[in-house]
Amino acid sequence: MKRLYRSNKDRMLAGVLGGIAEYLNIDPPVVRLVFVIGLFFSVFTIALIYVAAIFIIPNEGEIY
Repeated sequence: MKRLYRSNKDRMLAGVLGGIAEYLNIDPPVVRLVFVIGLFFSVFTIALIYVAAIFIIPNEGEIY
């Protein structure tokens, strides 16, 4: 079963974008680029989603 985790190896800040890239099987820089482009359109919303994801998505290796 495939699960979404914050990445331990593709980590810039909290590993959220690296984990999403691993989950979707795409290159992490592509996810980061889409995130930065999204920040230009809605800084508060995208930043709020990112911070929420830090607390909601578990670290890789954690059991929940």
